[in-house]
Amino acid sequence: MTHSDVQAPRIEFPCEHYPIKVIGDAGEGFAALVIDIMRRHVADFDEGSLVLRDSSKGRFMSVQVLITASSTDQLQAIHMDLRATGRVHMVL
Repeated sequence: MTHSDVQAPRIEFPCEHYPIKVIGDAGEGFAALVIDIMRRHVADFDEGSLVLRDSSKGRFMSVQVLITASSTDQLQAIHMDLRATGRVHMVL
């Protein structure tokens, strides 16, 4: 099997409980920043799905959310808005 034979799994939309993990600089307002962006792009965003974790030295924070993903365009827009903040280092 060659590399070109391997394809990424396809997502069927809408995709409930789609996880997004955002890693960025810890500090005041980081979780609120992520929540604000999610609310812009996900009509039924549930803050109850939020899981916050600090890095061992407290320099970084991860914010994990579960959303109902409606399209590839939606996921790309979320990723772009998160990266545009300047505080986000990685979106998984």
